[in-house]
Amino acid sequence: MTLKYSNIIVAVDGSDQAADAFKKSVAIAARNNATLNLVSIIDNRSFGSIEAYGQAFATEAKKAAEDLMKIYKEYAADAGLDHVNVIVETGSPKTKIPVELTKRLNADLIVCGATGLNSAERILMGSVSERIVRSAKCDVLIVRTSPDAAKDTIV
Repeated sequence: MTLKYSNIIVAVDGSDQAADAFKKSVAIAARNNATLNLVSIIDNRSFGSIEAYGQAFATEAKKAAEDLMKIYKEYAADAGLDHVNVIVETGSPKTKIPVELTKRLNADLIVCGATGLNSAERILMGSVSERIVRSAKCDVLIVRTSPDAAKDTIV
């Protein structure tokens, strides 16, 4: 059995652990000559509770995600990857990544950080990475950042 991946999804949310997951996914994609799909899902479930500012917040969040993805795409290209896609969408990352995007992109690997930016939600409802592991129909790599690790930042 060979472990060759063709279509990799990496979940990016701006956290340190997502940055480490991204770096690992670049290395995996390079070794496998795979397509790397940089995915950022803007969780819009809370926008309704801040209705007066919801649209402005959503627009700002999307721009920030797109700016981050541009930097990540350049990093991946500099690392020698020829096939890099950027996907920025709104919705629930807990369903969009492991179910919808995996099927749409025919992904055979999802890479994500063990924790992301939203620690309050993780305490109350469980983490996105936990949901990905439970729901995905492909391999999943959860990347944990050691607190002692030296920070090699991309951004």
